[in-house]
Amino acid sequence: MKELSRIVEAYQQIKESGQQAALATVVKVQGSSYRRAGARMLMSDDGRWTGAISGGCLEGDALRKARQAILRNTPSVVTYDTMTDENASRLGVGLGCNGIIDVLIEPLGYLEQQLDLMQVFTHFLEDREIAAIATVFNVEESMANIIGQRFIIDSRGNTITNMADPILAQEVRQDLEKVIQNPKNGIRTYTLSQGKVELSIEVLQPSIELVIFGGGYDATPVVKLGTELGWKVSVTDDCVAHTGRKRFPGACQVLHAAREDVVKQLNFTPYTYAVLMSHNFAYDKAVLPQLLATQVQYIGILGPKKRFIKMINELAQEGVMIGEAEQRRVYSPVGLDLGAETPEEIALSIVSEIQAIHRSAKAGMLKNKKGFIHERA
Repeated sequence: MKELSRIVEAYQQIKESGQQAALATVVKVQGSSYRRAGARMLMSDDGRWTGAISGGCLEGDALRKARQAILRNTPSVVTYDTMTDENASRLGVGLGCNGIIDVLIEPLGYLEQQLDLMQVFTHFLEDREIAAIATVFNVEESMANIIGQRFIIDSRGNTITNMADPILAQEVRQDLEKVIQNPKNGIRTYTLSQGKVELSIEVLQPSIELVIFGGGYDATPVVKLGTELGWKVSVTDDCVAHTGRKRFPGACQVLHAAREDVVKQLNFTPYTYAVLMSHNFAYDKAVLPQLLATQVQYIGILGPKKRFIKMINELAQEGVMIGEAEQRRVYSPVGLDLGAETPEEIALSIVSEIQAIHRSAKAGMLKNKKGFIHERA
């Protein structure tokens, strides 16, 4: 979500300067591409852009198409076909990905009935609720005027749409309600009386919320790396010396709290991941049962496995039983096996494991992966 935040921020600056802007969105990918459906790029009429729709090959052409869209005051879909080297050369790009990429380019604010996408994105970033967006991008020539129409729904059932066809809107809503329950991007085709309509389905999910228990020297690179990825990172410790705000400039929260009730002072969501790295056995043992009582599905513990085994044995002796199901939520030792030794390398190992679990990825080497790098829509 870091890129989306940057796009929203850039758009506010463009508005304040009185310039015009267009948004390019990858709506469909066939074959391979550097970016997947949902990638965005905001462009101003003076040639600046924020975000990306490729690895740098399409941005220049997209900028030219954006200026044309702003002048025509109408959206359009541009198809980049690089399935062959001949097509890529004709387009003047060197993607080398062998894919077909459809990009919706639309001037922002070109019609009164156009959805205020930037306002939608702003609310999403603030509310941190999962949302699904359906966007019309491929239609019969007679229905060209509905390109760019959208239906948006969030996990609470709130909707916003500018779809003129009530039957299409109802069918799309029913599909998006299912998508919210089983988040997955894709393409849907609907049949209207005038012909078939193709929509791109995109799921917006809040960024990871990482809570680090223990503010030692090795927590610093974890905070830095997580923040760089756009995560909301919090740090807490019961040692005053470890909770100086200046030590973690990227953290959204640095909390000094007693270990006995620290969890009560934090907010946990389905996107929260926790890491115990205080180097204090008693502290980690006190916090672990509290975390297991929350909805947090990932609890990483720094240190060897025997440390965790000792922890659950001592808790059992104290009458706190941790069953097999609860133990599956605990990742000890924390991190991927990267041969990490330094604090920075260990941070990379921890953050990589969290990212893999968040994306339901196996975290193996792509060289050994069978099939496609990205799941096909």
